[in-house]
Amino acid sequence: MAAVEKRRPAVAAVAGFTDSGRPAASRTAATAESEEDFLRQVGVTEMLRAALLKVLEARPEEPIAFLAHYFENMGLRSPADGGAGEPPGQLLLQQQRLGRALWHLRLAHHSQRTAFNNNVSVAYACLSASGRKKKPGLDGRTYSELLKRICRDGEAPEEVVAPLLHKIQCRDHEAVPLDVFRAGMLTCFVLLEFVARAGALYQLLEDPTLAVADRRVGQAVLDTLEGALQASDAAATPSRYLEATSRLGPDSLALAMDRALGARRPGSPMTREEFLEKAAALFIAKVKPVA
Repeated sequence: MAAVEKRRPAVAAVAGFTDSGRPAASRTAATAESEEDFLRQVGVTEMLRAALLKVLEARPEEPIAFLAHYFENMGLRSPADGGAGEPPGQLLLQQQRLGRALWHLRLAHHSQRTAFNNNVSVAYACLSASGRKKKPGLDGRTYSELLKRICRDGEAPEEVVAPLLHKIQCRDHEAVPLDVFRAGMLTCFVLLEFVARAGALYQLLEDPTLAVADRRVGQAVLDTLEGALQASDAAATPSRYLEATSRLGPDSLALAMDRALGARRPGSPMTREEFLEKAAALFIAKVKPVA
């Protein structure tokens, strides 16, 4: 009889029932459901979904490294209350928001219009989060600081970008709407690419032994560049101005350079800094100032 009693738990387990009489499969399903509920409640499900959407938007060459960077930057998320430690923690909180907004803006190239605009909206929301003593919205001071960060991180010379910042900055106390924010971000990124292309162009003109270019040739190229920009639509976006420079074919540039070298005027050097500053001025002249 004792042997029979000892075998009963084993028979119950084989039958798929626990000591409480509840089926084991049902208990497993309930556990799985509670785990899903937990992940959903703490925000993990939504966070993973957002991360995968960012991967699909950006389509990076190294998705795993992209995700690692994404989750690393999740730590920059500001508290829901905007930081109760004002004013001591306000500066740190502001830097965190700027860093997070800048990271979102760099997820997609500005030529990927839909993804870039989505990221601009996310960056705007990051910077517009309100604290307990601050109304929601983005002020001109924060907007201008982000513009400076973009240009500084883009390694563009300060004298090159200063005229642009003067044109598209807002006053510290002004409220910055989303459309102004989007236009400013796009203009900054396009200018950085424009300056980078101008730098590559200067390398073709530069005398390797002297580390300078002939002023006649440099000015001829700048004149050709100006003509391409003037031919673009006056109401075009900054991206269109960048496309205008892409239409500068080698034939038109070679012709301009030949004419410059054929002139009988004595040549003088043009430095890289001067060339970039003049090229950027052509671009900035087309940018409309913030009203």
